[in-house]
Amino acid sequence: MSIISTDDIKALGKVGVLFGGRSAEREVSLMSGAGVLKALQSKGVDAHGFDTGERTLAELAEQQFDRVFIALHGRYGEDGSLQGALELLRIPYTGSGVMASAVAMDKITTKILWLAAGLPTPRYAVIDAASDLDAVSADLGLPLIVKPPHEGSTIGITKVELAADFKAACDIAAAIDDAVLAEEFVTGREFTVAVLGSGADARALPIVEIVAPAGNYDYQNKYFTDDTRYICPAVLPPELTAEMQRIAVAAYRNIGCEGWGRVDVLLRERDQKPFLLEVNTSPGMTGHSLVPMAARAEGMSYEDLCVAILRTARLKMKG
Repeated sequence: MSIISTDDIKALGKVGVLFGGRSAEREVSLMSGAGVLKALQSKGVDAHGFDTGERTLAELAEQQFDRVFIALHGRYGEDGSLQGALELLRIPYTGSGVMASAVAMDKITTKILWLAAGLPTPRYAVIDAASDLDAVSADLGLPLIVKPPHEGSTIGITKVELAADFKAACDIAAAIDDAVLAEEFVTGREFTVAVLGSGADARALPIVEIVAPAGNYDYQNKYFTDDTRYICPAVLPPELTAEMQRIAVAAYRNIGCEGWGRVDVLLRERDQKPFLLEVNTSPGMTGHSLVPMAARAEGMSYEDLCVAILRTARLKMKG
């Protein structure tokens, strides 16, 4: 049953669903955009698809959209660059603004801010040509995780179990990013917490536990197989559920996110301590995606979720 009135739908005006793009996550974005577009149209929204990887900003301006739903993932869509262009074009958009989008896309900057605020996140090191890899592996311990800090969807990530493999893992990450992040490996269960809203009104949806084959939640297992299991709501003690939701919302607010997002969390096996991994400011909206799953657990359909997110579209810069 819809929670949005016909008048509310009409007030949304002409809507653009931005998808595709030019990042390494283009394929996933095409699926997300198709899902969002179909959902909005099914609710009566005057929605139109727009592939930012194939069309220009000039064409976007010509469309005269009243607002846009950003269904882009990764660079040039989730990193603040598109958000800045939309501010200049004065087109209201969903999700976080320029600064929060840019910060969330940079896992190193995110960690710096979280640690300064006392929020738990795995220990890390930034790797460059001068780094002593033996010293880093001795400090962080093995296994460790090596990743490009400006990519998503587990692209370019390697689990390093032997010191001899550390350099090759860094080379993989460096091939697709200007920086390389080495991170302490936290053994335990994997969760994600969807967050809706802004500021003091931001709230967490039911937690999703991710149980991937052999613990490998990679690109293939995220989007293209049915072997990964999802448990929602996650089976956790009530006090631990509340704590994970609390730190997820705190992490989201700490970097200025708004509208919607998804915070990934690891729960360390030996002491049941949660650790924050990253914030996704434009999460996936495919058939395997986790924000819609969390919303369904709260009684909200995919279609109503899309409309609810769209209604929060706004310009973040006044003037």
